[in-house]
Amino acid sequence: MKIHEHFATGQPVVSFEFFPPKTDAGFASLFRNIQELQVLKPSFVSVTMGAGGSTRNKTVDLVIRIQREIGLTAMAHLPCVGFERTQVGAILEQLSAGGIENILALRGDPPQDTEDFVAPQDGFDYANELIEYIASQNSELCIVAACYPETHPQAESAQADLDNLKRKVDAGAKVLITQLFFENDKYFRFVERANAAGIDVPIVPGIMPIVSRAGVKRMTALGGCEIPGELAAELDRVGDDDAATAELGVRWGTMQCRELLQNGVPGLHFYTLNKSSATRKIFEQLFPRS
Repeated sequence: MKIHEHFATGQPVVSFEFFPPKTDAGFASLFRNIQELQVLKPSFVSVTMGAGGSTRNKTVDLVIRIQREIGLTAMAHLPCVGFERTQVGAILEQLSAGGIENILALRGDPPQDTEDFVAPQDGFDYANELIEYIASQNSELCIVAACYPETHPQAESAQADLDNLKRKVDAGAKVLITQLFFENDKYFRFVERANAAGIDVPIVPGIMPIVSRAGVKRMTALGGCEIPGELAAELDRVGDDDAATAELGVRWGTMQCRELLQNGVPGLHFYTLNKSSATRKIFEQLFPRS
């Protein structure tokens, strides 16, 4: 099923994100976690692709396996940095042959430790160019794009970032998923600005349950997301106690998601970090089974 069709029901669309493991043991563990989350009946799941397309084959194989073997609608991430147009076309053909109807189109980053990286001449510089190309190759695909409630760290300004987002939607993006954030007011203000700019597609908040203090600090530094003072103080209080940190993450994530749902967000997209426990606990508090 195409992801944008889920939003027509008026019910919150819940989804989970995973990344391709590096080892066979990691794949086995991931499939166990996906199966644990399957009982929650997510509308879809997504699988990331490494910088510069470094996990291209694993990403393609994994989304197809998830959809065929587990029965969940799966979406592949597709960054354009490092790919020629013919390579993108080949990936689209592989995904289509595997029954995948949903693509998250991103600019992405070049591979780490590649100071001499040179983008292909017949490639893409920005996500809106990739989106336009995907739409021209297969108009039946549902194209999803990313957005930043706290502004992309490389954007010249918040307005420039919003202008770029409008280009993605105009090029064919039908759903937007935000980068992680921990202050709901920033999401709500961002949605107001996006709507005023003529962006009328669903903007789904991206939620990352905190499982370690080091991990959340690394992720927020990469994405330009601020940790609010109250949460930072709580993280300092629990220190390196992983169990207490995970408990805090579930408590904060539940509080954040509950407020978002009460204010009518179109859905919730969980960055699971390939773990099922924290996401499942938050979900079960939000949607208790009778």
